[in-house]
Amino acid sequence: MSGLSMRAGLAALLAMIVCSASPAAGQQDATVLFRNVRIFDGRNATLSAASNVLVRDGKIEKISTTDITATSQIIAGGGRVLMPGLIDAHWHAMLVRPTPMAALAGDIGYNNLLAASEATATLMRGFTTIRDMGGPTFGLKQAIDEDLVAGPRIYPSGAIITITGGHGDFRQLSDLPRTIGGMLSRMERIGGSMVADSPDEVRVRAREQLMQGASQVKLTAGGGVASPFSPLDVSTFTEPELRAAVEAADNWGTYVATHAYTPVAIQRSIAAGVKCIEHGHLMDEASAKLMAEKGIWLSTQPFLDMSAGAGLGPSEQDKLRQVVAGTDRVYELAKKYHLKTAFGTDVLFSQALAEKQGSMLAALTRWYTPAEALVMATSTNAELLSLSGLRNPYPGKLGVVEEGALADLLLVDGNPLDDITLVADPAKSFVVIMKDGKVYKNILPR
Repeated sequence: MSGLSMRAGLAALLAMIVCSASPAAGQQDATVLFRNVRIFDGRNATLSAASNVLVRDGKIEKISTTDITATSQIIAGGGRVLMPGLIDAHWHAMLVRPTPMAALAGDIGYNNLLAASEATATLMRGFTTIRDMGGPTFGLKQAIDEDLVAGPRIYPSGAIITITGGHGDFRQLSDLPRTIGGMLSRMERIGGSMVADSPDEVRVRAREQLMQGASQVKLTAGGGVASPFSPLDVSTFTEPELRAAVEAADNWGTYVATHAYTPVAIQRSIAAGVKCIEHGHLMDEASAKLMAEKGIWLSTQPFLDMSAGAGLGPSEQDKLRQVVAGTDRVYELAKKYHLKTAFGTDVLFSQALAEKQGSMLAALTRWYTPAEALVMATSTNAELLSLSGLRNPYPGKLGVVEEGALADLLLVDGNPLDDITLVADPAKSFVVIMKDGKVYKNILPR
């Protein structure tokens, strides 16, 4: 099944079940007024004075310390903190809950519904936007945008583009040899990843993702943890191959991000024109300095233990240990060289780990203040999203609470600037969750 037919099929399937499913669409009045809230605006490390915030037609229309008169739904904040919805800059919406085998060989319809359920759970954790860094999410995104299912905004990359034997190539040895232009593998047919072994192939695969609606293009420039035939130390694409993707993305007004741990993978990506490095846990000082000089983004994750390796084999777990060992170093270099640093979680194949999404954000306080961590997960991540230019599927300001911004908002029972662990308990702490001006959760007393 092609990626395009999967997209149409998912939307139709979800349309049939939405009426009897869980909270698919949010409750939307013409206007919503948050009364008596203190605002964390996503940029500053302080809260506002007691304020009122009027939301109309999906945007924040007015913020005032004086009364706002409106015939609208009124949410009595009671002095609670109103903040922007959280953003995860490295997520895989289709790959969170299935096992690796189920993701590759399982029933497509079931996997789509599993992803839809996880999307709702993601939104209920307060993550109102995710940047999807690989997987067949175009249909899921369409279903969410059409209010067929509750979920976060999705900035999709589409299929991960990799090389033969690279990170993202989940074929078996029995699938070899590969004939260029021959039959596609199962992972390619479902849009999970695409193998490309020349600049021309890379160009085609990048353009295919853009044709389907990718907001950015993802390539794997080096080895990875979860792939069975991909040692961490290897560098994969050549510079001309990477440049082919960069040129294709640039022609569409957007950018390429590369999965890269090592100095060679990082520096080769930068030489080819890549604008964002994903991970970077094995980078050296020279790579960090080069990223700073060139203004390259670092999208990394606070991997602090082996919990992500529960479903992996021994060799993959060994690779994960190397990544975990590099976590302190990558954040130290990011701070030393003032790199533009985004927060993400990169959860794969584990619903239990996904439920700790907020805990991973709170773990940033190992290196940052609570305010710095929250700014990273809101306005800073939104700045990274804006690199997609006209390919941005949600034009407007995200990650901030200010007049004219998109109304993705959380009302927090407590002050996360004082106690960031509140984001690790979203069921209790986030008493109101709003996305696009719609209230998806409100547990305040009525």
